[in-house]
Amino acid sequence: MSSASRSFHSTGIRRMGAHAHDEPYYVHAKHMYNLHRMKHQQLKVSLAVLAAVGTGVGVPVYAVVFQQKKTASA
Repeated sequence: MSSASRSFHSTGIRRMGAHAHDEPYYVHAKHMYNLHRMKHQQLKVSLAVLAAVGTGVGVPVYAVVFQQKKTASA
């Protein structure tokens, strides 16, 4: 008769390749966030905000209409 040992086993801590200690190689482009120098800033930001608000309003409205249509046909 063989004796079985039941115990927890875990592997070692996983080292994050480029994310942990290689920060100089992982930092984004030098001028990535110069928003004040963006060309057509007002147009781009306005369109981005409009798209975000439109999605935030449109998806729930579509979900409610879809659900009510499903309930009405049953």
